[in-house]
Amino acid sequence: MMNEVIAQLFQRKSTRVFTEKEISPEEKTLILDAAAQAPTAGNQQLYTILDITDPKIKETLVTTCDNQPFIAEARLVLIFCADCLKWYDAFLCGDCNPRKPGVGDLLLAVSDALIAAQNAVVAAESLGIGSCYIGDIMENYEQQKALLGLPEYVFPAAMLVFGYPTEQQLRREKPPRSPRELIVHENGYRRMDEAQLRALLKGKTGQTDYAKWIKAFCQRKYNSDFSREMTRSVQKYLEEFQAR
Repeated sequence: MMNEVIAQLFQRKSTRVFTEKEISPEEKTLILDAAAQAPTAGNQQLYTILDITDPKIKETLVTTCDNQPFIAEARLVLIFCADCLKWYDAFLCGDCNPRKPGVGDLLLAVSDALIAAQNAVVAAESLGIGSCYIGDIMENYEQQKALLGLPEYVFPAAMLVFGYPTEQQLRREKPPRSPRELIVHENGYRRMDEAQLRALLKGKTGQTDYAKWIKAFCQRKYNSDFSREMTRSVQKYLEEFQAR
């Protein structure tokens, strides 16, 4: 019983090359309004969305987000910030004697921000507009903080770039996902053995030998400089967050 919404979820893939067609103001409004309709903890909407329209900021984001030129070429760039500050300020203004935000509040805000971001992705897809998540916004914390004017208790959880996909991007095959039976664990977590892990990743290796592929992937992603920088940046932010 595949309806149109579910079909689009199955078909959706990241778009990194865009046509010159602009996203209309009406389309942009629909994407932003759809994001704001996302499920949210206690109806708090613990996020703030930064709409990046300044070309100079986009060009800087290219550099601070692991040198990805297509960021500047996107027709819409949104940064979803986990925002623990606005409610804290509201409590202060209301003379509520609030405690300072803690790590639990931050994780809840990150969840809220990511749920809103995915709503934006689904809304854009329904309009024929492609998108790509940029997790690298969590790198280079000090630079991103200065560039975006981020105050205390506000963290850039995700960045999304949008635009109409080129024909090549539309034709490009979507990378396969892992089998459902190895993703879904019933009633509790189970650690996988080597055979199960090979089965989990089989569709991602293509024609490459598994041992060769996993080593290359580990070096390219997990052990990469950008991955280490992301960990350093998040750790730095958490240290500052907890010290306030």
